[in-house]
Amino acid sequence: MTKKAVGSEKNKSRKTAKDDAAREAIAGELKKLIPQLDSEGLAFLVEQARVHLYNMQVEKLNDAADAANAASARASGITKGRKTPKGAERNFRIDGTESGSSYYLHYGNDNVMFSRNEMIHLVKIVNTEGTNLEIRERLYNWFDRERKDFFALAPIMDKFDYRLKTLASLIKKSFKIHG
Repeated sequence: MTKKAVGSEKNKSRKTAKDDAAREAIAGELKKLIPQLDSEGLAFLVEQARVHLYNMQVEKLNDAADAANAASARASGITKGRKTPKGAERNFRIDGTESGSSYYLHYGNDNVMFSRNEMIHLVKIVNTEGTNLEIRERLYNWFDRERKDFFALAPIMDKFDYRLKTLASLIKKSFKIHG
């Protein structure tokens, strides 16, 4: 094993131990809260847990499929393209007005205007805890519920669309949440 591989293994075990400790602390807190919840609250937590487990399984399957496709492409001598089509990162751009009261989200040659409050809401969505897929789902649902006109600008079909991942990344990089 190389030095780099040994160092990587040490980092993995430290990260796993840290994750396990955090998981145990959260599980302990949940155990303390359970007696205080009514049956409706418990049912809600169970449903949320099932949804989260399902999303974790989907993400694992997607990762496994990507790895299998990459291995297959390497074996056949074909270089697999990127998940995000070349140049897609440049399709989105965000510009704010001088006053900061509104923002223009550009896609291709067109744009949609968002209020400062709407942009703050989008920043909060992309910076909340959750898997990449959960964040994209919340972002997609917000656009679907609050700003359907956005889909006329960027024809995003669902939470799996690479453009949504690109947009979430751009928002995350462009704005910081201040406590």
